[in-house]
Amino acid sequence: MRDLLIVAIVMAAAVMALSRAWIGVMLWTWLSIMNPHRYSYGFAYSSPLAAIAALATLIGVLTSKEKQSPFKGSTVTVFFIFVIWVTISWQLGVDPSGDYEQWNKVIKIYFMTFIALALLSNKYHIIVFTAVTVGSLALIGIKGGIFTIMTGGSYRVWGPPGSFIGGNNELALALITVVPLLHFLQLQVKNVWLRHGFSASMLLCTAAALGSQSRGALLALVAMGGMFWWRSQKKGMMTVMIAVVALSLIPMMPESWFNRMETIETYEEDGSAMGRINAWIVAWEVAKTHFFGAGMFYQHQFFFNAYGTYEVTVRAAHSIYFQILGNHGFVGLFLFLLLFLLIYRDGGWLRKHARHTPEAKWAADLGAMIQVGLVGYAVGGAFLSLAYFDLPYNMMVMVVIAKRWVQEKGWESDPKMPFLQYAGLKKADSTHGRRQLPGPTGVNRNAFKRRP
Repeated sequence: MRDLLIVAIVMAAAVMALSRAWIGVMLWTWLSIMNPHRYSYGFAYSSPLAAIAALATLIGVLTSKEKQSPFKGSTVTVFFIFVIWVTISWQLGVDPSGDYEQWNKVIKIYFMTFIALALLSNKYHIIVFTAVTVGSLALIGIKGGIFTIMTGGSYRVWGPPGSFIGGNNELALALITVVPLLHFLQLQVKNVWLRHGFSASMLLCTAAALGSQSRGALLALVAMGGMFWWRSQKKGMMTVMIAVVALSLIPMMPESWFNRMETIETYEEDGSAMGRINAWIVAWEVAKTHFFGAGMFYQHQFFFNAYGTYEVTVRAAHSIYFQILGNHGFVGLFLFLLLFLLIYRDGGWLRKHARHTPEAKWAADLGAMIQVGLVGYAVGGAFLSLAYFDLPYNMMVMVVIAKRWVQEKGWESDPKMPFLQYAGLKKADSTHGRRQLPGPTGVNRNAFKRRP
C-alpha cells in the first residue's frame, strides 16, 4: 500500500510538471531530501522515482515560457565555478572511474539546483520550495523525536538508508540546520494551531538530533541557540525558551548519551575522535601534494599509509571542510567557503533591505533564519561529512531568488495564489492594491471623508 501511494504521488506530480515545471522542482526536492521510497518495502524502494521527476521537470522546462537565466548574482556565479572545479577535480583525481557514482549523484543535485534557480521566481514559489525542503526533513525529525522521547534516548535516530543523511550524525546536522527554517515558516502563518504545530515540530526535531547522540550536532545546537538569543529582540523570553527546551530534553537522555558528550572535552582519549583528526591530517597532506585534490573521495588506503599520523585505518573525513579539502584541494575549499560566505551575506542583505517594506517582511525573516541555519551548518559541519547534501544549496536558492524578488519589487507582479491564504499564510500589511482616485495625484478616497 505504501509503495502504491508513493508511486501514485510521484506520477501525478510528474504529469503536472510537464505543463508547470516548477512543480517538478518540488517533486525532485521531496524525493532527493526525504527519500520517501526508502521507507517502503516493495517495488518502490528501488524504482527510479527521482529520474522520473527530473525527466518530467526537464520536459516542462523546454515548454515553459517562465524560465529565466539561473545566474542571478555573484553567489550563483561562484557556485557555478565550484561545480566546474568539482568536475575537473573528479576527472584529474586518483580514481575517476571509481568515483563516477559519487560524482554522478552530486552533479544531479547541482544540476537540479540550477533548474530551481531558473524556474522559481515569485514569493509563492519560494514559500512552497522552503516548505517542501523543510517538511521533507521535519517529517523525519518528528518521527525521530517521538521515538527519542518514548525510548528515553536509549537508541540512536537514523536517516533514510542510502542517502546523504542515512547516518545518525548527518541526520542530526540536517535537522538542526532546518530548525530556523521551521521558525521562518511559523512566522508566516496566522493560524494559532499551525504556529503551535511548528513549535512542536521544532522541539521534536531538536529531540531527534539529540537522540542521534552526535557530538557535532550538540555543538551546532549550542552555536545556533546562541545566535537565536543574540538576534532576538526579547532576550529574556528567548533565554526562558532555551532553558525550557534544554530542561525538557536533556534530563531524559540516558547515561550513555552523557558519557559520549563528555568525550568532547577529552577527545584525545577517544579513538573515534582521534581517528577523525588523523583523517583531517591525511586530507591536508593530500591537498598539499595534489593541486586538484584526490577526486570525489580522498579515502584511499595508500593515502592513509603515507600520511596517517595516529593510525592507517581509512576513515571518513567527518568534516565538510576537510572533506572538500581532501577531495578538491585548496582551490575547492576556497570556493566552497566563499560560496557560503556569499549566501550568508545575501541573508544579511535581505535583513537590511526588506524588513522595512511590509510586502517584503517575509524575505527579511527568511534571510535572518538562513543566516542562523548556516551558523549551525558551519559549526556542526566542522565535525560531520555533509558537504554535498541538498539542504545548504537549497538555502542558496531561497536567498538568491528572494533577493532578486526584493530588488525587482516582486510584490507588484506576483500572481494571485489564494490557496496559500487558505493554508494559513499571512497577508502583507501594506497599502499596495488599495483603490485610489483616478488622476495624477493618486490621492486615497479616505482622505475625502467628511470630518465629524
